Amino acid sequence: MLSSPIDLLWVLLCAGLVFVMQAGFLCLESGLTRSKNSINVAAKNMADFSVAALLFWLIGFGLMFGPSAGGWIGAGLFGLFDQLPDEPHLLGFVLFQVMFCATAATIVSGAVAERMRFGAYLALSAWVSLIVYPVFGHWAWGGAWAPGARGWLAEMGFVDFAGSTVVHSVGGWVALVAVWRIGARAGRFPADGPPPVIPAGSLPMAMLGALLLFFGWLGFNGGSTLALDGRVPGILLHTTLAAAAGALAGLAAGRLLHGYFEVMYLINGLIAGLVAITAGAHALSAPAAVFTGAIGAWVMAWANERLLRRRIDDAVGAIPAHLAAGVWGTLAVGLLGDPALLGTGLSRAAQIGVQALGVVVCGVWCVLATLAFLWLVRERDLRVTPDEERKGLNVAEHGARTELIELLEAMERTRQGGDLSQRVPEEDFTEVGQIARAYNRVMQALQAATANTVALVREMRDGLLTFRPDGTLVSLNPGAEKLLGVPATAAVGQPLVHVLREAGHALPIDSQRLTHPGASLELRMARPGARFAARRGASHPARTRLAAAARR
Repeated sequence: MLSSPIDLLWVLLCAGLVFVMQAGFLCLESGLTRSKNSINVAAKNMADFSVAALLFWLIGFGLMFGPSAGGWIGAGLFGLFDQLPDEPHLLGFVLFQVMFCATAATIVSGAVAERMRFGAYLALSAWVSLIVYPVFGHWAWGGAWAPGARGWLAEMGFVDFAGSTVVHSVGGWVALVAVWRIGARAGRFPADGPPPVIPAGSLPMAMLGALLLFFGWLGFNGGSTLALDGRVPGILLHTTLAAAAGALAGLAAGRLLHGYFEVMYLINGLIAGLVAITAGAHALSAPAAVFTGAIGAWVMAWANERLLRRRIDDAVGAIPAHLAAGVWGTLAVGLLGDPALLGTGLSRAAQIGVQALGVVVCGVWCVLATLAFLWLVRERDLRVTPDEERKGLNVAEHGARTELIELLEAMERTRQGGDLSQRVPEEDFTEVGQIARAYNRVMQALQAATANTVALVREMRDGLLTFRPDGTLVSLNPGAEKLLGVPATAAVGQPLVHVLREAGHALPIDSQRLTHPGASLELRMARPGARFAARRGASHPARTRLAAAARR
């Protein structure tokens, strides 16, 4: 409960810090996903905050912190339409909690990245903000504003100081069910061999996002005191120590598991350490905070490997970092927390039991609630089509154009049209422009080489035919026209067998044998004053070649 202007100021500042975490998630997730989906991921992080903020203010806050109906659900404070500026402390608390709800909702974004439809994701964010998060939040945190409105888990002594379970595990459970239902990205798990590493769009951007999350986490944990008192310095120190230990432990785990210092494990190790300390930052000692953060990173690494073995595709590792580390951090409260600081009156064994109960209840509730939502959504509304996934969600979902897309489309037009004289636009001072310039130089050289080849073919005395797999002639060079005694304009489009017979071939010709890929056939033909043989050459994916050589 906020009790003074300085406390209100502290909570408002911390709300601003927690909001910075949205920027952190945006940079982290867009950096860890492919560039063709980065705009989509960034848009989801902006949009889900807006959805969560409005719906939590309107309904979710009342369900979570309103007067309790038997410890199961809040039944008041909806919309806060009557709360004028004479209730500044309540409004400050609402703002702080809005940021927490948005954090829980946005955890799902990274896990389902690169294949979930934008509209379906926003609907899931609305469901989390309206139902999933507020209901469990009331069980664990009900009474945080009005002490007489405690939820049933809180009454039993469940402790989750800033949300290892209430925020991070809730988001992680929802993400796990959503990823399981939607399925893996195309090509993520081949039938044979280990899953390939899908390259990140920008690892430096992802690392910047992790540091922004770290910065915002100081408000996440520090503001959960709801007062600027003597607990705050210790909480901020413990948060920092756990993050540092998690980052180094994650780096070591990647080295041991994969043989190199894996940046992904460095990033998610940092986040896992922060998630793990969040439940008990107020009740753990500094050494216990280091231990909790380090074990959180190892739990994250273990969970990530297990998900890969079960072919569950979490695009950014959100489930291991938030769910697995959140479970460990919640249990660490009972294992390592100071009973006097916890203030529940429970023995250590009883506290561990209550913490475990909270973890299980959270999992059951979130899984059932998410399954209920996904049951209502049609499959085609949940996941993009294979073609949209191949093109990327930037284009498919938002019509977003980039220099790279323009370059690829120009290349495709050249391929389809076969006009080697076409050039792609060259944008100065960009990497894509450098690629376009190099491509144009290659095409210029290829055009020159092709022109020389065409001239050689036209001037050669030997005959050259090209025809499709069905035997339809595509082209004849001048040598073939002379040998066959037929102009190209009359022969093109005609069956090769028909043209050869008209040219005086005496034997029956098996057209299937002639055009079958990999077959070998020699044709001997005679014309007045000339004798020549035609030999079938190597097949081509699009058309087959027939070379004819004159003999005197």
